[in-house]
Amino acid sequence: MKLSDRLEKVVSFVDPAEKAADIGTDHGYVPVELVRRGIVSGAYAMDVKKGPLSRAEQHIKMAGLENKIELRLSDGLAGLKPGEAEAVIIAGMGGELIIHILEQGKELWDSVEQWILSPHSEIHKVRRWLYENNFPIEKEAMIREEDKFYAVFRAGKRRTGDLEDHGMQEEQWDFRYSRLLMDAKDPIFKEFLKDEEKKLVLLTEKLREQAASSERAGESLKRAEERLMKNREVQNEVQ
Repeated sequence: MKLSDRLEKVVSFVDPAEKAADIGTDHGYVPVELVRRGIVSGAYAMDVKKGPLSRAEQHIKMAGLENKIELRLSDGLAGLKPGEAEAVIIAGMGGELIIHILEQGKELWDSVEQWILSPHSEIHKVRRWLYENNFPIEKEAMIREEDKFYAVFRAGKRRTGDLEDHGMQEEQWDFRYSRLLMDAKDPIFKEFLKDEEKKLVLLTEKLREQAASSERAGESLKRAEERLMKNREVQNEVQ
C-alpha cells in the first residue's frame, strides 16, 4: 500500500501506543499502516458513512488485519469511549469540522494522549482552538500535494490550569503562522509563504482599484495589507 505524502506524514506523527482511532477513516489506509508497521497494537476505523467503512473493510481484509482493526459506524468521536484509544487521528476534512468533532468529544479529552490532526482548510482556526483549550502542539509539519498546502499537527494531552502556567502565552498573529515551522525553517512552509505572498499582492492590487469608490473595499484593503506585511516579516525570519 503506497500512502500519499500527507497520509505518510500523518502515520509518522503517531507515537507508539496500544490503540489508535482513525476518525473519518475513508479507505482505512491509516489504521492499516499503523498496525502493519507495529506503531499500534490495534485500531478503530471509524466513519459516519457506511460507504467508506465498506471500502476500509476491504483494505483491512486484504492486509489480514480483521482481528486487530475494528470497524465502527460513528459520527465523529461519538462511537469511542474514554480509555479505548491513546491516539486519535482526525485528518482529511475542514478545520471547522475538526473543531466541531473535538468539541463534541469533550468526554475523551482527558484520556487521549495524542491527537494527530490534518485540516484541509482553516488551519489557523485549529491552531487557535488547540491553544485556547490547553492542547499543546508538540509537532507540526506542512505538506504540499497537487499545489495545495496541508498541515499536520500532533497535540499532546490536554493540560489543566491557566495557559500562562504552561508557557502557552498567545504570541502568534492570528495563528496563521506556526512558531514550530518558523523555528524549523521548514522548506514547505517557505513555499507556502511565497505562494501566500503572491496571492496577497494580487488581492491588494484588486482592492486598491476598488477602494476609491467603496468604503468596504478600503477596509478589506487595509486588512490585506496588514497580512502582506506580516507575511513578509515571517519570510524574513525564516530565511
